[in-house]
Amino acid sequence: MTKSAVIMLIAPWLVLGIGCTSSPGPSTGTVAASEPAGAPEATVRATSSSLPTADFLASGPIIVENEVDVTAQRDGILAKIMAEPGTAVKKGQLLAMLDDRQISADLEAARAKTRSTENDLRNWEAEAKVLEVDYARAQKLWEAQIIPKEQLDHAKFKAESDQWDVKRVSELLQNARASEQSLELELEKTHVAAPFDGIVARRYVRAGQSVVKNDRLFWVTAVAPLRIRVTLPEKYLGKVHAGTRVSVTAAETSDAHSYRAKVIQVSPVVDPSSDTIEILAELTGNTAGLRPGMRADLHLPNAP
Repeated sequence: MTKSAVIMLIAPWLVLGIGCTSSPGPSTGTVAASEPAGAPEATVRATSSSLPTADFLASGPIIVENEVDVTAQRDGILAKIMAEPGTAVKKGQLLAMLDDRQISADLEAARAKTRSTENDLRNWEAEAKVLEVDYARAQKLWEAQIIPKEQLDHAKFKAESDQWDVKRVSELLQNARASEQSLELELEKTHVAAPFDGIVARRYVRAGQSVVKNDRLFWVTAVAPLRIRVTLPEKYLGKVHAGTRVSVTAAETSDAHSYRAKVIQVSPVVDPSSDTIEILAELTGNTAGLRPGMRADLHLPNAP
């Protein structure tokens, strides 16, 4: 083979070798273009780290200030039931009545005795005035030496004796009026009334039932304002105070609605057994969906 033929055979291979050697150039450009792809990941991490942490949740019951068991104030038989669970009531509205026939009769007798004693007192007071006039006249007659000293003393002692009778009957009248007032109070106790505006939540008795003093008759509760009482870690002391605005959500329902509330009371001491403080918040605005007795969550920003 000639020298020129050998050169012609090697030349194509040299060209191919040069092409293969230059191929890494574009891959370097690809690497450079791919570097910005890492930037979004860094941005997401920064954004995630800058998001606020989740709220601290404190659970507690929804309560009202006025909530009480209405009890019997005396022994008796329930003559009439006048309110059922769910009944809205006003302060002083009758819920039930006990049989009051005996007390009413005793009260009428006491009133009659009071009237009789009042009349006796008027009679004694009138007689005392007459005797005072007689004594005054006797003094003038004795000074004029018309009657003896014994007659003057007799008029004096009679007038004084009558004054003691007036005082005695006055005491009897006071006792009669006190007895009358006592029976009036007992009669009032037969009228079971609502202690405040609210709703009858429960009835424990039925008509015709015999009850004794302090037996539970009804459970009456107010419906507003609603409040929530919770305990917080000691680290919130000084960070939560009266007037602090918070949000509340129902704990046991799927309702995700957030209600507004305002702290109205913060415990002045820390419970040493749990290192917690107690706060009381009052819900404001629309509270539809919440009822006394429900459990709710109070939301607070996490304290450092």
